[in-house]
Amino acid sequence: MEFVLFLPQMRLSFDDLVERARAAEAAGFTGIAGMDHLAPPLAADQPMYEAMVTNTWLAAHTQRLRVGSLVLCDAFRHPVVLAREAVSIDHASGGRFELGIGWGSVPEELAAFGVGSTDPAERVARLRETLEVLRALWAGETVDHEGRFFHLHRVCQAPVPLGHIPLVIGGVGRRTLALVRDFADWWNVDVRSVGRVEELRPSVGSARVSVQQLVAFVAAGADREAVAATAARRFGPSGPVVGAGPELVEHFGTLAERGIERVYTWFTDFAPAETLAAFGDEVLAPLARGATS
Repeated sequence: MEFVLFLPQMRLSFDDLVERARAAEAAGFTGIAGMDHLAPPLAADQPMYEAMVTNTWLAAHTQRLRVGSLVLCDAFRHPVVLAREAVSIDHASGGRFELGIGWGSVPEELAAFGVGSTDPAERVARLRETLEVLRALWAGETVDHEGRFFHLHRVCQAPVPLGHIPLVIGGVGRRTLALVRDFADWWNVDVRSVGRVEELRPSVGSARVSVQQLVAFVAAGADREAVAATAARRFGPSGPVVGAGPELVEHFGTLAERGIERVYTWFTDFAPAETLAAFGDEVLAPLARGATS
């Protein structure tokens, strides 16, 4: 099992983001992922940086971490622009960019900013077409495409990716599962739907399985009640899993037994460096030792 730090790029300076990314890298995380919104959900008055710019900045300030978003909103970018942005970060980072993409989780945001459609069927159809265009451009083909949403005439992209840019798509709806099957390397499952993984896995082909997990980590010597109270105040009482190192080792080990290969870990204290270091020592290291024993 691998761990990716989920760190929304809001309320934090770029220096804060870099500090956390480097701490995550040192602690044993394999990647870092932010969010993609035009306004932060439920916090529209808070400052937030753009996703692809943030990915580029973090890639430039780390050595091994994969960078990406959970997930980019398809409606925000034309696929030709997205294809070139992704390849640019891929080359700049030495192949460490992953493309997480979805059809938009907040339709009210799309309506408020006048971006795309709020109709789910139309958004899913547009995402499929985007993925078809990306695949063709990244293959180095000269593309003629007459689709419902995009019209391309004898276009190509250079350079192409250094290797393969992994695609992450999340969701459990029928049409989304079909996109995962046809395009994705990773299928991200809401942690509330983990119980359905075995049922739905035949629908997603060879895609590997990840989950996003909100974590209230009780580091050694921390006040458990205070940690739990802060997490509940910020995210609600039923959102995070609360646990000390051994409890979380057991929790994530159980997920691994169910076929979960990656966890996007979202810390309720906004992942200061000391939390990431302690999580590396008390959770990631024991899990790694258990996997190799």
